[in-house]
Amino acid sequence: MKDTIKALGIDYGDARIGVAISDDLGMMAHPVETIANDDPKNRPEDRIADLVAERKVDMVVIGMPFRMDGSEGDATAKVRNFIEKLQAVLPDGVEIEEIDERLSTVEAQSQLKASGRKAKDSKQVIDQVAATVILQDWLDNREDSSDDDDDFRAGMLGDDDDDWLGFGDDDDDDNYF
Repeated sequence: MKDTIKALGIDYGDARIGVAISDDLGMMAHPVETIANDDPKNRPEDRIADLVAERKVDMVVIGMPFRMDGSEGDATAKVRNFIEKLQAVLPDGVEIEEIDERLSTVEAQSQLKASGRKAKDSKQVIDQVAATVILQDWLDNREDSSDDDDDFRAGMLGDDDDDWLGFGDDDDDDNYF
């Protein structure tokens, strides 16, 4: 079974940084806040370091804005520069992992639209939702995550997939209810 991990997801932007956090089981991502990134008096990396300490985070997952062809550009360089600043203020032992964030904002906009929010009313939360999309993608694709699900399901199944919890079985001795 995979280890539980507390992770913080980041959607970096020139004006705002969206932040999301995983639940205590390391399965679901939830929005936390939007941090201003255009105020020289308040460094966003300091606020993120505070969140990491307060919430006992083990991993920071940051979206990398690769171009659609997978290459790196100016936006990717800005994120790498921010990662250097963030690494300098994070508590010892906290790792940073980069994840491809292409189309995360599009997915966030789609989710907000589906929930009935208008684009002009979503400006303050769009970055948080994008951070949630980035973090949830990372959580869903963690190493061995699909193996755990298969192991759980295999433990519930008999020799035949139709015999899960006794359903679909002609033998009345296996009924669990």
